[in-house]
Amino acid sequence: MPGLAADAAAALRAQLPVLTTERLTLRAPTLADFEPYRDILMSERAIHMDGPLSREAAWLDFSQCVANWLLRGHGLWVIEETATARVLGFTLICMETGDREPELGWFLLEEAEGQGFAMEAAQAAKAHGIRTLSLPSLVSYIDRVNTRSIALATRIGGWPDEDAADELGQDGVIVYRHWPVTDTDGGMEAYA
Repeated sequence: MPGLAADAAAALRAQLPVLTTERLTLRAPTLADFEPYRDILMSERAIHMDGPLSREAAWLDFSQCVANWLLRGHGLWVIEETATARVLGFTLICMETGDREPELGWFLLEEAEGQGFAMEAAQAAKAHGIRTLSLPSLVSYIDRVNTRSIALATRIGGWPDEDAADELGQDGVIVYRHWPVTDTDGGMEAYA
């Protein structure tokens, strides 16, 4: 709906970071992006979060991740193919209800899977969280049956943190830690 409120929302979105990779643009979400977000979270492919979600639960999740931009300075990005502006999915650095640390997450539309888009987007978001935001930690919460996300978390340098998973207390969820990384001399490696 056009008007002053829409203009204010657009001005706010313009202040959020846009990340670019070789093939992708990670940008702030708009209301129109809820449709593909909803489609992913309402599908049988929504392994995490006891999916598939209802439309209301998907909206609450979307709103929570978008609100993180105002509350924490990080949140949800839409993954777009730069050449076509086609929405491929989403990546995020977000703290949702129950999270103890900032979460690095990703999920794609089915037709975008298997082409390296999730890895490219997750690496860009991870680098932003560590290098630009200097977050003290970064984790991914992954359902044990989600072998594709487990493989991706490992490929981008994550490792399972059993202590964090025990503290989380959600059966079936593995916590993959992406940061901090200790080097062999006991110091911190800044950009793992």
